[in-house]
Amino acid sequence: MSSHPHDLPDFAWLGVPVDTRSLFAPEHATLIGMLRDLAPRDWDRVAVPGWTVGDLVAHLLGDCVGRLARDRDGHRGGPEFVSGETLETFIHRINEEWVQAHRRVSPAVLTDMLDLIGAQTARFYEATDPAALSLGVSWAGADPAPRWLDTARDLTEFWTHRQQIRHAVGLATDPDPRTLSVVLDTFMRALPHTLRDSDASPGTQVQVSITGPAGGTWTVTSTDAGWSLAPVSDASPDARVRLDSETAWRLCTRSINPADAFAAARIEGDRDLAEATCRIVSIIH
Repeated sequence: MSSHPHDLPDFAWLGVPVDTRSLFAPEHATLIGMLRDLAPRDWDRVAVPGWTVGDLVAHLLGDCVGRLARDRDGHRGGPEFVSGETLETFIHRINEEWVQAHRRVSPAVLTDMLDLIGAQTARFYEATDPAALSLGVSWAGADPAPRWLDTARDLTEFWTHRQQIRHAVGLATDPDPRTLSVVLDTFMRALPHTLRDSDASPGTQVQVSITGPAGGTWTVTSTDAGWSLAPVSDASPDARVRLDSETAWRLCTRSINPADAFAAARIEGDRDLAEATCRIVSIIH
C-alpha cells in the first residue's frame, strides 16, 4: 500500500475543509488584550523552553511579518537554507535569529507592533481563497497544501502560543471551546500522515474521539493510496482512541509526550494502531 496520500491532487484525504478565516480577528484581539494586561515581570517568565513571554510575542510578530511579506506583498528576500540543513533545523534557526534580534525591543513596543501587523494579517487571511494552493504543511504530509489548511495551521499556532503565554503567567487554558474546537479539528488533519508507516490492509479504520465541548470524532481509513480522512461509512473501527481535549491539544503540540497521552487515553481494539495514533504531532517538531 502506498504511504503517500498526498499524491492525490484533490486533497480529499485531508477530510472536509475547515474555514478559519473569520477567527483570526477575534483571536488577535484576545491576544492583544491579554498582552496589555500583563505585568512587567510577566514578560520575563519562561513560556517555552529557551524563550520568555517576550520572546514568544516577538516570534508571533515574525510569523505575521513573514506571512504578509511573502504572500501579500510577494517579497522573496530573507534567509536561505545552508548546506545540509533540514526544514526543521532551518525553521528553528531563523526563528531564533528573529527572536534574538528583538530582545532589544520593549514589551510596549512589541505589543504595539503586533497589534498593528497582526490586524493586517487577520485582514489578509479573511481575503484568501481557501481552494488555492499554498505553502506545504509538513506535519500533514501536504506539499503544496490547500490554502484552507495552511491558513488553519496558522490559526492553531497563534492559539497555541497564546495558551503558552497564559500558562507562563499562571492562567489555565482558555476555556472557550469555540476556537479550540477548530484547532483540534485542524490538528487531526495530521492523522493520515501520522499513520503513513502503519501496516494495515485497505479498509482498516482508526477512530479518534475527543471529549468535552470542543471535542469531536475523526475516522481515518487505510486505502490503496494511503490513509485518508475522507468521509466513510459507520463501520466499527479497528482501533478507537479517546482523549480529553486538554490532553489532545497538548499531545499535538508536544507539550506532553506520546507515552503519557497513550497512558491517559481510553483505548479499544488494535493497541498497536492506537499507539501509533498517539504519536500524532501537528507542529514542526
